[in-house]
Amino acid sequence: MSDPTNFDKFLSDFKSSLNREFEERNACEEQLTQRGFTKQILQKIMAHKPLSVAVPSEYGGRGMHVKECLSILEAASYESLPLSLIFGINIALFLEPYAKYGDDDLKPMVFDRFINHQAMGGLMISEPLHGSDALNMQSYFLKKGDEYEIKGTKHWQGLTGMADFWLIACREKNDAGNLGKDIGLFLADDAREEQKIVVEEYYLNNGLYPIPYGKNILDIKVPANFKLTPESSGIKMLMDVLHRSRMQFPGMAMGFLKRILEVATKHCSKRMIRGNSLMQFDQVNYHLVQLQSAFTICSAMCHRSIKISGYQNNLATSGVEANIIKAYVTELMQNASQILIQLQGANGYKIMSLGSRAIMDSRPFQIFEGPNEMLFSQISESVVKDMKRKSFDNLYEYFKVNDLSLFSAERYKSLLNFKIDHSIPQRKHVILGEIISRVVSANYVIELDNSGFNKALVNASLDYLGQEISSLLNSYGVQESIMPVDDFESSSSWNLL
Repeated sequence: MSDPTNFDKFLSDFKSSLNREFEERNACEEQLTQRGFTKQILQKIMAHKPLSVAVPSEYGGRGMHVKECLSILEAASYESLPLSLIFGINIALFLEPYAKYGDDDLKPMVFDRFINHQAMGGLMISEPLHGSDALNMQSYFLKKGDEYEIKGTKHWQGLTGMADFWLIACREKNDAGNLGKDIGLFLADDAREEQKIVVEEYYLNNGLYPIPYGKNILDIKVPANFKLTPESSGIKMLMDVLHRSRMQFPGMAMGFLKRILEVATKHCSKRMIRGNSLMQFDQVNYHLVQLQSAFTICSAMCHRSIKISGYQNNLATSGVEANIIKAYVTELMQNASQILIQLQGANGYKIMSLGSRAIMDSRPFQIFEGPNEMLFSQISESVVKDMKRKSFDNLYEYFKVNDLSLFSAERYKSLLNFKIDHSIPQRKHVILGEIISRVVSANYVIELDNSGFNKALVNASLDYLGQEISSLLNSYGVQESIMPVDDFESSSSWNLL
């Protein structure tokens, strides 16, 4: 199974199976609004062993090649974004980290369950009071002899009540009852009674209907070898896991964006207005340029991810690049969804429409694994800090010697040739982070061009990115520190004036 030469056949068979299953499912409005995939659909999909791409070859898998993992995510997201997210959770948040940090004696059992018994796994981090603030999580572990006791509450885990295995992030509690600063990751096997996690509540999430989310109560015991072993600290291990996951978001976005582009192009060609297709309108053509650019930028991100995000690489210090990829590609996903529904008009609001489902299904991608505004702010703060450390105050001068922008800096020199204030408010950090994401993404597109990608798509995308940078710079330059009014209800009722 690990022979890479047979992957084309493996992928082709998988795509054909998905097409058959979802063609039937998408024709039924009732199935589109139901919670979860039917057991029959999942069994047929998993019979092709798609998750074998993220299992090491010595355990019967295909060898964990990033290109194969992204290809499976792309194939799934073309038919169903929720299905692709299910695969993404399994691949990036369970299989890859367990292959890297898990106990060697347990790996044969764990991976056999995935390969031969259609098991699934996920990662528990978020808590009700500490969603994005993972370092202050209150879930804890205690060492008791040869076991660890794990207690706490987790929520918004994809595959709640559905996963067979979990990786659980928590902090160590000492004898004084205080929680340590470092983080531990533990394997939990739902097949073992003492490791079963209680689902206290299922959430009625709006969008991503096939994926169960909820609140989970931890009160379990696991053997000592169920604790994952970091290369250095637990925090760096978690950062490595999350950064690798963020670099695989383009795989989930790729098929999704391709499908939207195809549907939009077909619709605009066939929809007639006053005897001509929608293509006669300049604004429609601009929308199609945006969709083609999103497709091209995402392709470039996949190309980049293949080079750098292999599980053998430690990505703990690759936060800037990981955040750029995750934040910008998910912005492209939501923007593409909005464009499609705009082009489809009233028909876009039917539940059967790809546009209406795309908006709701892609919106959470801008929030989980770090809300995009937070990530853009972190990108900017990291770059400004690095500029200060290296004695740069001009953005272009910094970009032209930075590995992530060597090719794109010169193209946008006239836009980027200005000084950065090292002390700027958070709202400007967000905008600057968005600018940086476009410059780095342009660099990816140029690298894609050097590999022989469609030249016309590359040039149009680079022009589009230049327009994006210019627009963002206008916001960055003129934005004032407008603050909310304390008592907005005072003298603010129009009908009393």
